[in-house]
Amino acid sequence: MKLFTALIAFILLCQAVFGLQNGDTLIVNAPSGLKVRDGPCTDYNLMTTLPHGVEVKFGGQMENGCGYTWYLVSGSFGSGYVASNFVTIKSYASFSASVSIQSLRAIMPNLSGTKAIQYITFLNSAMAEGGISTCCRMTAFLAQIAHESGDLNWFTEFASGAAYEGRKDLGNIYPGDGVRYKGRGPIQITGRANYRAAGQALGVDLENNPTRAADPDIGFRTAVWFWNRAGLSQYADRCDQTGFDTCTKRINGGFNGKEDRDNHWIKAKSVLGC
Repeated sequence: MKLFTALIAFILLCQAVFGLQNGDTLIVNAPSGLKVRDGPCTDYNLMTTLPHGVEVKFGGQMENGCGYTWYLVSGSFGSGYVASNFVTIKSYASFSASVSIQSLRAIMPNLSGTKAIQYITFLNSAMAEGGISTCCRMTAFLAQIAHESGDLNWFTEFASGAAYEGRKDLGNIYPGDGVRYKGRGPIQITGRANYRAAGQALGVDLENNPTRAADPDIGFRTAVWFWNRAGLSQYADRCDQTGFDTCTKRINGGFNGKEDRDNHWIKAKSVLGC
């Protein structure tokens, strides 16, 4: 009985935080389709893959597993679990899941028009690929990368990377790894292990070509990869200060640059309208 009561309380809390109710319609936003599994983790069996744009019904349960929040959903396939990053509540679907050059520069005033034009397609493509497709997710993501990259002006860490030499926790096990795998991209991934993992996830050999992480076509994708691996969309979905602060702490390890991050977030919400 206690377990049942706790489960109900958890579900009600989730509904209050995320605005989801049992039976709500969700729309698949993953461009290449969304895998449905028979449990809340990528280790569970694959049931089917839902095409982009398909509607499913929320089953009233949320669970954490394998770095994601999973929703129980139902459809013609029966019922199963999907990663929450890749579905949108239907009532939010009218939001334009892309950012314009004008909006990007309004959020990041130190970004030149030339760079905005160069980056915009890669940025929007990466966000769409990774399910950063609602106003709340986009504003949080844009604010964080704005701070981390100086309004998208720094895609390579200024320091040499020598401080990371011998950092086995980063996978730096060979001489020169610290410099070779220093921070790159809008959210600067660091260390051989992270370059390897990001490259495997994106289908790019970053371990042998680490400077590619500083190129915009790959850099924005590594930032989204990091965002999703840390499960940040579930906190961004709150669209409140507590959720955004959690994103900050998971990216930074603390609250360094909090004022600048917060200011970018407030500006982004004003520009994008959420």
